Amino acid sequence: MTRVKEASLAHAARVARMCCVVACVGAANLLAGCATSEEMVTKSEGYYQEGVASLSGDRQKAFVSFQKSVQLNPNNKNSRYALGHVYALQGKLSRAEEEFRAAINIDEDYSEAHTYLGQVLVNQNRWDEAIKSYRKALTNPLYSTPDLARFHLGRALAHQGDLQGSMEALEDAITVSPSNVPSAMIHLELGRVYYKLGYAEKAREALTKVTTVDKGGEYAAAATELLARLK
Repeated sequence: MTRVKEASLAHAARVARMCCVVACVGAANLLAGCATSEEMVTKSEGYYQEGVASLSGDRQKAFVSFQKSVQLNPNNKNSRYALGHVYALQGKLSRAEEEFRAAINIDEDYSEAHTYLGQVLVNQNRWDEAIKSYRKALTNPLYSTPDLARFHLGRALAHQGDLQGSMEALEDAITVSPSNVPSAMIHLELGRVYYKLGYAEKAREALTKVTTVDKGGEYAAAATELLARLK
């Protein structure tokens, strides 16, 4: 979990505790309810962490942990996101979309959820909605992996025929350091856009970069094929 996510979770927990205290002042019968609420939030986070630890080795166990987390605390945005991730891996796109939207309803600035939602929408051929989702992700100045949204935005814009916008998004993605998207992937997409725009020299430069950083790989093979058309 990123530091941004950890900070958000800590803030949410503090707010929950403060609200509980206010609600319980002068009402002894509510103190037990507040303690229960805090306990449920804590248990929910425990199940979330359990799910994260299990995700790479036992997806089903992780899925059950995330479900338990959400049952205890429906406002655990990270567990909602994690459930969406598992549903996406299972190909259950409508369920994944529900969870990502639930996470966004909890935190409108949850950029990771906006970006992943965009990918789910693309897989449903809902390109214009995906573009809006990627752009929403990028409105958050605290988004720690903006190159992910920019890369996917660039691909979506290219698909919709906005080559200029695609080029700008992909060029922005390249500037992010450290990069969260393989350099070969970004340069390959950028090379394709340059090629379609008629920028032969820029296309050659980007595609040659792909062959350099991805020697013998699938991206290098695609770049080499496109380079042949430029000669």
